Amino acid sequence: MGQIKVTKCDIEGLYIIEPAVHGDNRGYFMETYNQRDMQENGLNMTFVQDNQSMSTKGVLRGLHYQKQYPQGKLVRVIKGEVFDVAVDLRKESKTFGKWHGITLSEENKKQFYISEGFAHGFLVLSDVAEFCYKVTDFYRPGDEGGIMWNDPQIGIKWPLDKIEKIKLSDKDKINPAFGSFVFE
Repeated sequence: MGQIKVTKCDIEGLYIIEPAVHGDNRGYFMETYNQRDMQENGLNMTFVQDNQSMSTKGVLRGLHYQKQYPQGKLVRVIKGEVFDVAVDLRKESKTFGKWHGITLSEENKKQFYISEGFAHGFLVLSDVAEFCYKVTDFYRPGDEGGIMWNDPQIGIKWPLDKIEKIKLSDKDKINPAFGSFVFE
């Protein structure tokens, strides 16, 4: 039996990944990725790049997507806690414009696999969060697009009750509404 449990979400192309955690009084060990376990669950992606970011409480990164070279992402938190969101941008999909969110933390050790064709973003809920992700295609400057994080048409229910102020990058402050979303 594999060391990684894969659960499909309600939106096709999104998966919750839960590694088996083996712990004792010394600490713990877990496999964060196992190609065989993924393939047994129909996930045949190849990762080409690993990324890591650190953010403070209230930072909201997103909603980002790649225009010409979409990336699948396997995301996880190694320190702190975030609310992670994917929005379906596949126009042919029956769930186009729908979103799914999940809390990822160093405690729950859950991961979120987001297939190509989704916008992605996260909100930091803890004082500090370190966020890691594997991607299926290389980053290409100039290929990134964005959608307004609080677009009413999408209606993401961000957990804002313990957040005093949302912190956005200058780029994310001017992301367009979902209604004006255009594939280039």
